[in-house]
Amino acid sequence: MKAKIMGLLRDEEGQGMVEYGLIIGLISVVAITAIVAIGPKVADYFNDANTDMPAVD
Repeated sequence: MKAKIMGLLRDEEGQGMVEYGLIIGLISVVAITAIVAIGPKVADYFNDANTDMPAVD
């Protein structure tokens, strides 16, 4: 029983998948933060461009 538990503790199979998951999670958090921070500025640029254009009838 002790050998089986020690074998499970030394087994590193699947570790890479967890690391990839953590990296993807971190990239997602950074991307969402950037979008939230930049989003209002981009919306202002589009609103300014919209108000500066003459209306077409």
